[in-house]
Amino acid sequence: MSLANINICRDNDDPFYRYKMPPIQAKIEGKGNGIKTRVLNATDVARALARPVPYVIKYFGFELGAQTAIDEDKEKFLINGVHENSKLQDVLDGFISKFVLCQSCKNPETVLKVEKNGRISKDCKACGKVSYVPPGSRLNTYIEKNPPKKEKKSSKSATASANVVGGGATISDIAEKHKSAQDDAKTEATDDLPPSKKVVVNDDDWAVDVSEDAVRKRAQEMEALNINSEVAKYDEFGTWFLEQTELPEDVDIYKKASELGIVSDRKTMEVLAQVLFDEDIVEEIEEHKGLLRKMINDSPKNEKSLLGGIERLIGTQNPELVSQVPKILMALYDHEVVGEDVIKDWGTHVSKKYVPKETSKKIRKAAKPFLKWLSEAEEESDEE
Repeated sequence: MSLANINICRDNDDPFYRYKMPPIQAKIEGKGNGIKTRVLNATDVARALARPVPYVIKYFGFELGAQTAIDEDKEKFLINGVHENSKLQDVLDGFISKFVLCQSCKNPETVLKVEKNGRISKDCKACGKVSYVPPGSRLNTYIEKNPPKKEKKSSKSATASANVVGGGATISDIAEKHKSAQDDAKTEATDDLPPSKKVVVNDDDWAVDVSEDAVRKRAQEMEALNINSEVAKYDEFGTWFLEQTELPEDVDIYKKASELGIVSDRKTMEVLAQVLFDEDIVEEIEEHKGLLRKMINDSPKNEKSLLGGIERLIGTQNPELVSQVPKILMALYDHEVVGEDVIKDWGTHVSKKYVPKETSKKIRKAAKPFLKWLSEAEEESDEE
């Protein structure tokens, strides 16, 4: 019988803390000089921490001064000597603190990455903070030589209609089911949290990709938010993405946002930009244009937030996309996701809201060819 899950950060005694993992379960094997400790659920523990199993086992070996044996195919993980569950759990706390938790918000939703200079960063998908693993641990050297694998996406197929193959519910069905939540306007609207609007969906201009997509290589890099009741919704929305084995279909993304009542919120667009796109963003904009249009809901503020989320995606996760900024803007413009006026306004205002100011300047400098084309096209239209 499996034991009840425990908090990933055991220092956090909040009864509503939702980041859980199974407690270490170990078994002593062998006798004499050949005695070993077998970690029975190492795979489950590592999966809960979103870290490769060898990182966990190697950390045990380094900290306990013991040799280890790793056989991932057979899920056999051994540590020389006798080590009780409680001792291993205490050692694991050190691993979690150094290699999992964000140093800023102490959230375990981080992505580990080996930088070009050899430093190991933790990219927090909850608060957007990039922190670094303290130097000195022998595991650092192991990770540098065995960096986290970069997951690839499978090829994409053509889009299908909103009626999912097999007679699934359409977006209109979902919108009808959740329209009461969308009709409730907030009494006080702020710049960051505009009132929810009724979503009208036409199947004629809706397309949903029903092919299976591989796991997303990168996830949410949401701008830091103040702790309030609304933040939990965006956090849940981003976490829901991360928990999926494959990229959810557009119809399911819309449904989840509807359930949370954040379909028309601009912060939703910031999150969506950072979990929906990667290095194939130009093609992905076309693929998900129906979803983007419906969630933007003709709101210039939502359009600006989508641009802000994309800016953060480029500036913090995919700097190689800077050269593709004109193509990205053209895709957003051509597919009527973001309007001309919003793009022009974005291009003339450097902001440090989503990325450092210098990065913001760099991205807008790369956008100049498209902005120039847009301006010239408007002048030609005026002349005509």
